[in-house]
Amino acid sequence: MEKDLDILFDEAFKNAQLIQQSSVPIDLQLILYGLYKQATSDDSDSFHFRQETQNLRSAFKLNAWMQVNHLTTEEAKKRYIEIINKLMKERNL
Repeated sequence: MEKDLDILFDEAFKNAQLIQQSSVPIDLQLILYGLYKQATSDDSDSFHFRQETQNLRSAFKLNAWMQVNHLTTEEAKKRYIEIINKLMKERNL
């Protein structure tokens, strides 16, 4: 029996904590951020953030989310899981 998508997503998120962040390229970190944000945000969430938090890092994170905001929650979860599983396999974790 196939595991529920939410369970697999939660497991992938926990597994992501085992991956050394410095071993993941920045562009992939941003993709993962965007997918996670899309997967965990409800429709009331938006791309607005306060003026004082607008810095380069926030802009990159916002852009990463905007790149995947067309995905459904389920699609974002599936892509996130695929990337994390690939990283875990590459690192023999």
